[in-house]
Amino acid sequence: MVLTDPQELAKLKGLQVESVLAVAGTVVAEPQAPGGVEVHDPHLTVLSAVSEPPPFELNKPVLKPNLDLFLDHAPIGLRHPHKRALFRLFAALLAAFREFLDGEGFVEIQTPKLVGSATEGGANVFRVDYFGRPAFLAQSPQFYKQIMVGVFERVYEVGPVFRAEPHDTIRHTNEYVSLDVEMGFIEDHHTVMALLARLMRHLLARLQEQHGAELALLGVALPVIADPIPILHFRDAQALIRQRFGEDCRGEPDLSPQHERWLGEIARTDYASDFLFVTGYPTVKRPFYTYVDPQDPTYTYGFDLLFRGCEIATGGQRVHNYAQLVAALEQRGLNPADFAYYLEAFKYGMPPHGGFAIGAERLLMQLTGVENLRETTLFPRDTSRLTP
Repeated sequence: MVLTDPQELAKLKGLQVESVLAVAGTVVAEPQAPGGVEVHDPHLTVLSAVSEPPPFELNKPVLKPNLDLFLDHAPIGLRHPHKRALFRLFAALLAAFREFLDGEGFVEIQTPKLVGSATEGGANVFRVDYFGRPAFLAQSPQFYKQIMVGVFERVYEVGPVFRAEPHDTIRHTNEYVSLDVEMGFIEDHHTVMALLARLMRHLLARLQEQHGAELALLGVALPVIADPIPILHFRDAQALIRQRFGEDCRGEPDLSPQHERWLGEIARTDYASDFLFVTGYPTVKRPFYTYVDPQDPTYTYGFDLLFRGCEIATGGQRVHNYAQLVAALEQRGLNPADFAYYLEAFKYGMPPHGGFAIGAERLLMQLTGVENLRETTLFPRDTSRLTP
């Protein structure tokens, strides 16, 4: 904008950054100007005047405040170009997720977030009063997406989930967006893993094709996904950790964040891959509906997908036999009567099926290399934050 008129210049006096103006003038091509045009002889109208400076300098290339200060003032900080770019990428991931699954014959569903029982059968749920009865915020749409496999065969959901886990880490929040998928008539968990691998390739391809400007602004180089993505059984992963890093974690029921980081290093050095599937998680650690390995009941047909040494997706084959599902509940000390609506779908026939869930914010965190999940969460909820 070329502004020389003293009367128009006077309108800017005292205005702070983020004041809102309407500009009317003559648009003139100017190759050296941002956007390739200039506005000559502008007439300004102040629509919203800001009289005090914002809590941090939005016109700087990089935001300087610490994370807590930024989150306290997120309604303003999110206006920064870097933050806008980050959440444009987030929206693009959701759009590409839907695009891919629609093309694969999946049906999008929306399931209740107020539920009468804990989905995972655990204690880490938010309890609420529901007209005098106990209810819970949904930990996942797992039961409902399995039920809907009996209706549509292939379903997905994009929606919030809630975990009442007192974590205070860079990779956990108590509410996040889960990208859930469930599909019927599978051979085993490898069918599900193959779909997840193709989905990941599609997501990255769409970001590269349609959001190069945002990636460049953030300095993000997207990874190339190995074909096929390497696979390690849980037992072999633990043995490799012992061999390479000297920590004997054999017999432990899960991988710690440090174990995942070490496996990320192994994936890069041994397979030149940023992605790694770990299969065969122990039965004691996976939910009751996870299909048990018939060759070794100690392990399941469950898997995680690690990306740059961090779990971004969890999935597996599910139990589809009614009697086996009832037995699995009883073995965990759960009352099948509390899951009657869920079990009804299996009582009347369900195909072999499986699925997975991706943490959208964690995927974006790993893609962009930011250090804290709260940076890729629009308005994060954790153990200490309920506002803004």
